[in-house]
Amino acid sequence: MTNGPLIIGGASGFWGEASHATRQLLTTPDLDFLVYDYLAEITMSIMARARLKDPELGYATDFIAGAMGGNLAEISKKKVRVLSNAGGVNPEACAKALEDAARKAGVSLKIAVVTGDDLSSEALDFSDIKEMFDGKPFPALDTIASINAYLGAFPLAAALDAGADIVLTGRCADSALVLAACIHHFGWRHTNHDLLAAGSLAGHLLECGPQATGGNFTDWERAGDLAEIGYPVAEVNADGAFVVTKPPETTGIVVPASVGEQMLYEIGDPQAYCLPDVICDFSQVTMQQSGADRVRVSGARGRRPTGKLKVSTTYMDGYRAGHVLQFNGRDARQKAIAYGELGLKRARGYLKALGLADYEDTCFEVSGGRPGDSNYEEVSFKAAVRHKDSKAVGIFLREIIGGALAAPPGLHFFTGAGRPKPSPVVRLYSFLIDAVDVPATVVLDGKDIGFEAPVVAVREDVVPGRPPDPAVAKETAEKLVTCTLEELAWARSGDKGDAANIGVIARHDDYVPWIWRALDEETIARVFAPHLKGRIERFVVPGIGGMNILLHEVLGGGGIASLRDDAQGKGFAQKLLAVPVDLPQALLAGVEKGSH
Repeated sequence: MTNGPLIIGGASGFWGEASHATRQLLTTPDLDFLVYDYLAEITMSIMARARLKDPELGYATDFIAGAMGGNLAEISKKKVRVLSNAGGVNPEACAKALEDAARKAGVSLKIAVVTGDDLSSEALDFSDIKEMFDGKPFPALDTIASINAYLGAFPLAAALDAGADIVLTGRCADSALVLAACIHHFGWRHTNHDLLAAGSLAGHLLECGPQATGGNFTDWERAGDLAEIGYPVAEVNADGAFVVTKPPETTGIVVPASVGEQMLYEIGDPQAYCLPDVICDFSQVTMQQSGADRVRVSGARGRRPTGKLKVSTTYMDGYRAGHVLQFNGRDARQKAIAYGELGLKRARGYLKALGLADYEDTCFEVSGGRPGDSNYEEVSFKAAVRHKDSKAVGIFLREIIGGALAAPPGLHFFTGAGRPKPSPVVRLYSFLIDAVDVPATVVLDGKDIGFEAPVVAVREDVVPGRPPDPAVAKETAEKLVTCTLEELAWARSGDKGDAANIGVIARHDDYVPWIWRALDEETIARVFAPHLKGRIERFVVPGIGGMNILLHEVLGGGGIASLRDDAQGKGFAQKLLAVPVDLPQALLAGVEKGSH
């Protein structure tokens, strides 16, 4: 335990992340920890299938070959400690591979393995389980690919307390990697809810790599040479306040807006972001520029956790596939749709002849348009289907290409390794389980350290009293001007299963009432029609002049269960940023004048 600042680098945000981050972050003065987040729900199913084929697989192999690779000697020399969920569904195999890599590098490192998240081999009764969002019953057991609970930070912190240099785990809350380092370093206890929320926020800001330092930023041009972008660093203090920055001699941008976009990213209700160790309230968080590429973050609040853990189950549910083609010329959009209908009609004819059911879902999406004022168009056309039988999907793939010579003029496409093949549809099923029923095990150098988690009583009340909505701008006799939302705000979007999460931050506090008025539920529904099937929720985030928007049932099932071009809602913010917003000309002029 120490009261000194804790310096943590976020080196990975997904499986496939660029491998140069480790070497870059190791240039950070006084670096204490590196954290690596590799897991998403679909990643778990991919790893589970890999383990079925080879019992020595099922983990993030690029953690060993790329991130650790040639960096182990430097990590050991600088006494930097490492936390990662690279273990996937096989943490023990990941640890063994890392031990081999350390031996080859000539370094000696104490490696701990945290397990307990994988429930696939547990004798659990799933008969009464209901999906936490739509209430559906548990999938058939013979379709299950993975079942993993989200562990919290305390077993990881216990491994550090026991002397581990590197801690590997499977599924845990993404932010738990950073929180564990904070718990170990500062001695935070499970009842220090505000501190746990602050450490979780630091983890959330680091868990997506350079998304906090200019990646996916609305004002992306300000980030400079994106090839040299810096990965995020958090300098955490004992009171929970921290600074977000990046390594020296890197590009990117660290300002309240870039950090704020990441705070709202995929958290749902900012007053009730439920994690294994704490219920976080980020609604009153403030961010101040404290130096060049340095943002001070404070104001996170926490409440006692629910005593339950989220469990993500992935299961197989048929097959899907599609083609991406191009059309150009007059009425290119109509030609693309006509061609798609040609292929679909032929394929359905074969299904009927074979006694197969119709496709469960079909999707035609056209993007692009006129490059000028003429009738000439250039469009990209995606045609995809989903069916329980891979044969039916294969028939569509065959027929959508087989009709090429009967197509309207202007069809062309990039040729490569041949026709796409049907791929399995993996769906996500989430439910809650009492935390006491998911004991974690911590093994260091082959020995169980005897970890016992704090016992937390189950609670159902997760949302406190709401902060009031912004005062919606009133009708006024003042002259109004129309701007795009992007002129007045920053925004970023992502997914929460089949829901899309869009965070919006006003460029000036005086814009907030006008943005809140413009982005009413009716307007939002119109922007995302016809895909939006569920309800819309709007949450106010007064600490940073922001709002978080949740669109339920809008991603066609989400992940690889969806046939959409944007199955994770990554481009939804870009659509919203084009929405017109009316506000007084005098207000706009006054803000612009004050900004100079």
